[in-house]
Amino acid sequence: MPVRLAKTALTLAASLALSLPAAASALATAPVHGGSADRGAHGRAASPDPGALLRLTRTYEATLKYRSLPRALADGYEEHLCMARDEGGMGFHYFNEALFGSLDPARPAGLLYEDDGHGGRRLAGVEWVVPVDDAGGTRPRLFGQDFQGPMDGHYPGMPRHYDLHAWLYKHNPKGTFAQWNPRVTCPAATASTSTSRN
Repeated sequence: MPVRLAKTALTLAASLALSLPAAASALATAPVHGGSADRGAHGRAASPDPGALLRLTRTYEATLKYRSLPRALADGYEEHLCMARDEGGMGFHYFNEALFGSLDPARPAGLLYEDDGHGGRRLAGVEWVVPVDDAGGTRPRLFGQDFQGPMDGHYPGMPRHYDLHAWLYKHNPKGTFAQWNPRVTCPAATASTSTSRN
């Protein structure tokens, strides 16, 4: 095996081995969404669910390739808008509408990117989107987390929906599944401020 290929394989194996403890830490500090009286409230999870931990690791493994934006575009993700407000940002949204309604940990409908400071985009998180009409009157759940919403679409043609974010590639001090990340911003010329609340 060529030396370069061997180094790449070892690096990949090491990163995958490290992803399970990172996911465990992420779930241990993940916010738990409040009930209908206060869906924006955040508590702390008592302990990570091993099944949820495994599914979150699957998400990381399945989306790692999207650190390369051209791979995301090739797989059907299209750029829409960059969202930010006073409490934080979500970054640039890239959606694959064919994946709306997916609750598969390995197939999120949205990818969240931030400016990398060099004219490119850096993957920060992922997002699942479930249209209200597909939810069957029940708030979706994934990784033991209630989805946020329902909320109006973020761009023309996007349906009223529920969504769930996972900040796998950019630490969020509010928690892995918090909607807004105070460490993510949008360039002034592209920022779209969302006023929708849960």
